[in-house]
Amino acid sequence: MTIRVLLADDHAVMRDGLQALLKMAPDIAVIGSVGNGREAVRLAAGLRPDVVIMDVTMAELNGIEATGLLRARHPEIRVVMLSMHSSSEHVYRAFNAGAVGYLLKESAGDEIVAAVRAAHSGRQYISGELQTMERRSAPRTGGTGPLASLSTRERQVLQLVVEGRASAEIAALIHLSPKSVDTYRSRLMKKLGIADVTGLVKFAIQHGLTPAG
Repeated sequence: MTIRVLLADDHAVMRDGLQALLKMAPDIAVIGSVGNGREAVRLAAGLRPDVVIMDVTMAELNGIEATGLLRARHPEIRVVMLSMHSSSEHVYRAFNAGAVGYLLKESAGDEIVAAVRAAHSGRQYISGELQTMERRSAPRTGGTGPLASLSTRERQVLQLVVEGRASAEIAALIHLSPKSVDTYRSRLMKKLGIADVTGLVKFAIQHGLTPAG
């Protein structure tokens, strides 16, 4: 049986490298490649891959939020997160969103094939460098850290705001009215105790919601 894989990473060089590595495995076929989480969710709905390799930090819709949407709509699709972040917060959020694997980019070349095969068979996979880190494998309510206080919509609005998008554009992307977008923005700033967009940008980059540049 061939394992059908969709790649989602905002760097074309990274996607090309992963595709080259996966092509060497006789039981794996890359069926698509996209540069952001929103496109990953859209394309996965049509292609129905077995496994999605999902970068955590992508513009427009980050990989963790995309994973939550994808798993809610297509629970049969397995997701392996790919990240430069090794903090327990990122690992927890990834598994809590429904991912079954977490790979560090620096070790992905050595582990990508094993991670895809493990995910396809329903087993969890985590980078060897993170094996000693405590991780929570099952989705839970609650969570820790400031992001836990925000709703899914608030996190989506936060990412798009810090990427410089106007309320009307955000409203069109996530199917809300501009007034609702403004309400979400005010609410999330109050929850986070942040008074301006500069502060939001720093927060979003620190927590891997959006690329640093």
